[in-house]
Amino acid sequence: MDLKLINREILLSFWKVHILHHAAEEDVVGQWMIKELRHHGYDVSPGTLYPLLKRMERNGWLVSTVDESRGPKAPRAYRITKEGRSVLKLVRQQLRELGVEVDKH
Repeated sequence: MDLKLINREILLSFWKVHILHHAAEEDVVGQWMIKELRHHGYDVSPGTLYPLLKRMERNGWLVSTVDESRGPKAPRAYRITKEGRSVLKLVRQQLRELGVEVDKH
């Protein structure tokens, strides 16, 4: 089984759902999100996560801020947008439906 292929083709979408879920609860920063995803068994690196966060921001699902008083290396905090909440709502509906289908077999 090629775990890198599985990560890229399937699990990457799960990471996005996790990010949206947590960003809906409170602001998230990259290092915390890496630890959280690893806690759930996902093998994610900073080189994968940070471009993913940026892409989600470009898609309008997240918005980020930096506390500039913390200096040039201050962590970027991400929170969900209205569009991101709509995406999360749709994903939750689809997950419920998928769960019913998968549990049938």
